[in-house]
Amino acid sequence: MKIVRLSAPTFRLMAALALGATLLMTGASFGQDQPAAQTPDNSAKNKTQATTADQQSEATSDRMITKKIRQAIIADKSLSMYGHNIKIITLNGSVTLKGPVHSEDEKQSIAAKAAEVVGSPDKVTNQITVKQ
Repeated sequence: MKIVRLSAPTFRLMAALALGATLLMTGASFGQDQPAAQTPDNSAKNKTQATTADQQSEATSDRMITKKIRQAIIADKSLSMYGHNIKIITLNGSVTLKGPVHSEDEKQSIAAKAAEVVGSPDKVTNQITVKQ
């Protein structure tokens, strides 16, 4: 049996490749554990929407409004994960809310938080849907 000595850089490279292969195999098996039915995918529905997250304004005031609404929503621990992940699109001070939630109460609570931040319910377009 012949012993081969590796230089430090070669050893590190081989160790990194072995670690990467191990992580890749672990990640691949992890992704297979979740059934496709649990993965929310609104892609087809989103294509038909007029207002999308791509239309979010880059104006500082609009970004601050979005940030404040998101903070208010996240701070409310009574909201579901769906509620915490509602899309918030702010354009020229007007807010559009989109996405599914579990109940009408959750829908109204999120809209009220947005209206409080922007100062008027007239500046909030509530397109949130209640998931059946």
